[in-house]
Amino acid sequence: MVRKLKEDVYTLYLASRDPRIPFAAKVVLVITVAYAFSPIDLIPDFIPILGYLDDLLILPLGIWLSIKLIPAPVLLHYRQKAKEQMMQRRPNYIMAAVIVIIWLLIGYWVYQAYVDRID
Repeated sequence: MVRKLKEDVYTLYLASRDPRIPFAAKVVLVITVAYAFSPIDLIPDFIPILGYLDDLLILPLGIWLSIKLIPAPVLLHYRQKAKEQMMQRRPNYIMAAVIVIIWLLIGYWVYQAYVDRID
C-alpha cells in the first residue's frame, strides 16, 4: 500500500507540468504533492491520534481528488512513466529543494508577521 501511495504521488508530480491538465486540477495536484513531500504536517505527529489522522485522511483524499481531476489518458501515461522511473530509483533533488524553499519562505513570512505584531 505504501508503494502504491508513493507511486501515486510521483505520478501526480510528473503530471503537474502537463498542459492538458486543467488549471484547477493543477492547483489541487500541486498542493497534494507539496503536502506529501513536506516534512511539516498540518497536525504534528506528536499529538496523540490526531497527529497521524491527517496522514491517514488528508493525503489519500488529496491524491484521490487529484486523480479524479486528471483526464484518464493523461493519468495512464504518467502512471506508466512513474512506474518506469521508480524502477530506476532516481531521487529528485530539485523537487526536494523546491519544497524546502517553499517551507522556508512560509516560515519567514510567519516570523515577519509575528515580529511586526510585537513591534
